[in-house]
Amino acid sequence: MKPFLDKDFLLETETAKKLYHEHAEKMPIFDFHCHLSPKEIYEDKKYRSLEEVWIGGGQDHYGDHYKWRLMREFGVEEKYITGDASDYEKYEKFAEMMPYAIGNPIYHWSHLELQRYFGIDTLLNPKTAKEIYDKANQKLETLTARKMIEMNNVAVIYTTDDPIDDLHYHELIAKDTSFKTKVCPAFRPDKALNVELDTFFPWFARLEELHGKKIDSLDEFLLALDERIAYFDKHGAAISDHALDVVMYEDASKEEVEKIFKKVLNKETLSEKELNQYKGYVLVYLGKQYHKYNWVQQYHIGALRNNSKRMYKLIGPDTGFDATEDQPFASKLAKLLGALDETDELPRTILYCLNPRDNEVLATLKNCFQQGGVVGKIQFGSGWWFNDQKDGMERQLKAYMNAGLLSKFVGMLTDSRSFLSYTRHEYFRRTLCNLLGHLIENGEYPCDLDFVGQVVEDICFNNAKNTFKTLK
Repeated sequence: MKPFLDKDFLLETETAKKLYHEHAEKMPIFDFHCHLSPKEIYEDKKYRSLEEVWIGGGQDHYGDHYKWRLMREFGVEEKYITGDASDYEKYEKFAEMMPYAIGNPIYHWSHLELQRYFGIDTLLNPKTAKEIYDKANQKLETLTARKMIEMNNVAVIYTTDDPIDDLHYHELIAKDTSFKTKVCPAFRPDKALNVELDTFFPWFARLEELHGKKIDSLDEFLLALDERIAYFDKHGAAISDHALDVVMYEDASKEEVEKIFKKVLNKETLSEKELNQYKGYVLVYLGKQYHKYNWVQQYHIGALRNNSKRMYKLIGPDTGFDATEDQPFASKLAKLLGALDETDELPRTILYCLNPRDNEVLATLKNCFQQGGVVGKIQFGSGWWFNDQKDGMERQLKAYMNAGLLSKFVGMLTDSRSFLSYTRHEYFRRTLCNLLGHLIENGEYPCDLDFVGQVVEDICFNNAKNTFKTLK
């Protein structure tokens, strides 16, 4: 019987152990998509308790949704999750649930986090909860946000930022020579596309202020977005990100979209066809801008968000009530990418799916739009959200290698609001090495560990470094 969470955790063969310990383990981290707060990074936030940094998070209702979901399933009342209970009361409820999370990645991740950040090997349960809490809180006296980043050898962080953000804290971080990790903004213009939601007009009013003149036409609107792209580029951005929960695209002329945009400004309801035309047109326009600036665009596809309307009214959006969407999207995504490719203005692109059913869709579609002279121009992104656990990662990696060159994969990201989430990279690297180790030991690939070790290092860091215009 193997011990729990030892140095060879998830590594089932001698080859896997060599690949991980001699290659993957030493590589820096290039975290090209996360939701960390640049303000907390700049201020080097000090957390008041293990609960705040581990379960509640640094911002109201921006804690660890994975943990919240399990606590709700365990029957924990909301006051002990996002409510007004004390930090310790919330933590204590999480500790009560923990032993029951058999086979859930939260059990692995939580104990990895306790080990790597706090030096705690004790298993979390109601009997050990107080001991662990006190020891971790003592560590948090000196374990600040920046120290958590530094101890994980993080070279680059891309936060997620709205076009109307002022990027003030990115400016301050860039001027701080004492902090070696490069922190860049990523352009997330979801509100520009989601004109059917009630978030559009408050956001639009702020965009108009930044633009300095009235936005009363499609051209003026796109010009205002252009200005924000240029502003982000000036502040080190090289990545955009789009939450395409449902991919919407339909061919449309500029004149047709101008009429649709006028309807938006008049607060008229759009048909599904009009939404497809508007969103498709704007996505193509933005893609061409990203190509001009040599950015990488990311499409996150297939989330079904805020499903509990009751809880949405009580505690707001994005609080752990999301699930996997199952709408088909291949045809519309192919047309969207094809519209950019047709004029040779398709930027480097990373495609993610939340439904693992769609792994082969993205793994095969990406190779319809590769380009000579550009290595891995279109990528099938790592197991995302509900899929960033062992089984989900393995499914994504196998789909990638079956349909393309896994060796050119840009690798893992945290997609997290927590500074403790860098253990996700370790979890991914162990899974990757275990998969490759099995191929070699099963005679499915030659035992050239120098070459395969280099491939592992590339997937862990080098491929991302070479894809994004961030590190020289």
